[in-house]
Amino acid sequence: MLDIHIKSFSYQGKLDIPVLQDVSISLFAGEHLAVLGESGCGKSTLLHLVYGLLSLKDGAIHYNNNQLLGPAHNLIPGEPFMKMVSQELDIMPFISVAENIASHLDRNNPIKDKERVEELLDVVQLQPYKNTKAKNLSGGQKQRVAIAKALAQKPEVLLLDEPFSSIDSFLKNNLRRSIFNYTRSQNITCIIATHDSEGAMSFTDRMMLLKEGRVVRLDSPKAIYNSLEDKYQGGFFGAVSVIDHALLPSGENNTHSIPASKSHIVLPHQLRISEEKTVFHVKIINSYYKGSYYLIHALHANEAVYFNHSCPLEKTSKQYLTWNP
Repeated sequence: MLDIHIKSFSYQGKLDIPVLQDVSISLFAGEHLAVLGESGCGKSTLLHLVYGLLSLKDGAIHYNNNQLLGPAHNLIPGEPFMKMVSQELDIMPFISVAENIASHLDRNNPIKDKERVEELLDVVQLQPYKNTKAKNLSGGQKQRVAIAKALAQKPEVLLLDEPFSSIDSFLKNNLRRSIFNYTRSQNITCIIATHDSEGAMSFTDRMMLLKEGRVVRLDSPKAIYNSLEDKYQGGFFGAVSVIDHALLPSGENNTHSIPASKSHIVLPHQLRISEEKTVFHVKIINSYYKGSYYLIHALHANEAVYFNHSCPLEKTSKQYLTWNP
């Protein structure tokens, strides 16, 4: 188990500005956690503290009941059972992809080393480039080499800082499936700092939402998605609308009733056009093609409203909306 308890952390010279405060979580072996938050909220700092690149004075981090002491006590930062892929990629530019991966192996058994390199080339989908020098790779390919190197010695904990930020969208989903299926099969605990809520929802067990260094939500992706508490949380999942309670249904006869509060965070799929007049009428501003549907931008009482529809709607036209169960 990895236990993280950070009461407060500030960078030297900025002691009055905590980067992280009251961050606590325990992760079991093989569990995957996604850490989401706006830039500067402390995601990368959290990974650096766990890995041991920064000293934590106000708090403690334990692994299997042993405290991790950080750079003040370790000549070489980092723990032997843990690997981290940061945004500053640890790859050697003038050797091949295969040689980069092999550089993290013990080199005691050439046959097993070669098999291991081949296995990891498959995981990160770089077989066609195994003999290519790293300096000739794209940014996304270099990220994949760094991930393979981190996995080479089968770490027990893997820390990933924006691991797919430079990878093409058409490849990203297949790659995530391959990497996270592999880490699960090896029972590797993963913490992924990311802006990508789609990947976080599909491939992680829990999500931690950070805001200004504090945890605002910590739960399963499904639980967070189905109970967004404010616009900040909703913003991770695309366009959101803040809807007054009076415009949405409630009551015992409605199986998808809205909790009784002043306003609610509503995602586009939760609204639809009503064939009957309702109290919720909007003026259409624009229609955005999304492939299988259109995202409609509308206004109600000068407040933005977003909903999905099967076809574009005429600008300035009036539509009535209702809750979409």
